[in-house]
Amino acid sequence: MRGAKSAKWVTGAIVVALAATACGGGSGDGDKGKGGGVFRLGITEPVAIDPANAQESEGMLVAHNLFTGLYKVKANGELVPALAESATTSDDGKTWTFKIKAGTKFSNGEPVDAEAFVRGWTRVASKATASDVSYHLAGIQGYADLNGGKSEKFAGVTAADANTLKVVLTEADFEFDKKTVHPVFSPVPKVAGAGDNKKYNDAPIGNGPFKMEGSWEHNKKIVLVRNDDYGLTKAKLDKVELSILNPANSANLEYQGFQSGQFDWARMPTPQLPVAKAKYAPKNQWVEADTSGINYLVSFNHNAPLNSVDARKAISYAIDREAIAKGVFQGMMKPATSVLPPSFADVYQDGVCTTCVKQDKAKAKELAAKAGLKPGTTINFGYNTGAGHEEWVQAIAQQLKDVLGLNVKLDGKPFKEALATQQEKTANGLWRSAWGADYPTADNFLYPLLSTGSINPEPGTGKALGDNRGRYSNPKFDDLLKRARATKDDAARAKLYQEAEKLAIDTEQGLIPLWKRSQYRLANTTKFDNVQMDFFEDPTLAEITLK
Repeated sequence: MRGAKSAKWVTGAIVVALAATACGGGSGDGDKGKGGGVFRLGITEPVAIDPANAQESEGMLVAHNLFTGLYKVKANGELVPALAESATTSDDGKTWTFKIKAGTKFSNGEPVDAEAFVRGWTRVASKATASDVSYHLAGIQGYADLNGGKSEKFAGVTAADANTLKVVLTEADFEFDKKTVHPVFSPVPKVAGAGDNKKYNDAPIGNGPFKMEGSWEHNKKIVLVRNDDYGLTKAKLDKVELSILNPANSANLEYQGFQSGQFDWARMPTPQLPVAKAKYAPKNQWVEADTSGINYLVSFNHNAPLNSVDARKAISYAIDREAIAKGVFQGMMKPATSVLPPSFADVYQDGVCTTCVKQDKAKAKELAAKAGLKPGTTINFGYNTGAGHEEWVQAIAQQLKDVLGLNVKLDGKPFKEALATQQEKTANGLWRSAWGADYPTADNFLYPLLSTGSINPEPGTGKALGDNRGRYSNPKFDDLLKRARATKDDAARAKLYQEAEKLAIDTEQGLIPLWKRSQYRLANTTKFDNVQMDFFEDPTLAEITLK
């Protein structure tokens, strides 16, 4: 979810904590159904909607609808061409050549050509932009010099001609095409300027199925209107209104808004899930999907008290995931025993996290003693407020107190503040988190969440600018990912990803898996057709039609 996190950092109701993170466009045919209509939903204040820094679920929803890149992804994870008419890669996996659909344009009339992609990618990676998600481009030749301020050009990204984009990587990556689904790989018009162009940041001009109506009214609303000059299948809706809700109570406000007719799509507080399903499923207004994501605990590996494998495993063993799934989540959540989701069938390993399979109080106490995690030790436990997480966070805190005698200090913060707190070099203890896929590959989980390169410490402050907020680092793990990317054979690549996951999650407990992501939404199917959940857990706005 921040996607992206970086992969996408997922927010929203606990239902969001429940649901999948890789959404995926429904099957709606843009040529069928009535045009017109205003579709309304509630979100919390995004971190950014400009593709240069869009990172969590709310901002990614907007960016995905304002911009179209080389590829898109269906709800089932299938990669499909968007502006890429073809893609070829060299035998060594280091050079990719994309042929771009000719004749499309941005909503201001500027052409979308190979130079527009070079411009967009250069803008993201430049030092001046200070993007939290630029690491998605880190494998491209020249990234380090551009990101470090030593160059203003992206050496590995060039326009061979008006409609041919050439990309040279520093290391082989046979899945690079999948990664271009992320908004950071979007083209941008010349008016985008530098990354700190606030006018553009708040009213991005894109080439997607929708465009901005006015500017982002912070903490109030974002309004999108249909882009009638869109170069692919045009959207049917006239307008999408996104109301920005109080993050302290957003889950309840979305649910209440749906019940009152204010919203056409909504998440729900955890306690309301069974009630909502009983009421709305018979009306065909209940949307349910197992998505490509993971709910987990960031464990800060670099600072006490969780800077040892034994301490982290003690925490994991002390948690009764099944009891919380049945109690707090009322059976609508499933315990996770891996980081990679079941939807990634080629790499999924059920039970790879041995500490996650079943609560083991004796083992938890034994490991805690070895780690010096004594009863009475204070441990910080952070989470983002207003998203329905309070109940299950409190349940885990109580289990850690009951099993290990820990003094758990709960630290709830609004989402933007929560993300900033995790970045601090002094961060310690645990933090609630969730991840939804930005593109359909195991690399999209393992690299951003666990690789050394995704820590990306800021010079001077040491803040973690990447998504590896727990700062897990192991050269062997990094090498396994490098080898996987360089492996052309799909099956052989999958085995390397599995080996890497086992090392980071089972052997060293780099982070602590909690729940698989089963997502639930309410949708106004009385008024609209083709309202489905996409790969990113969002409504398929470009496919929705009036009845």
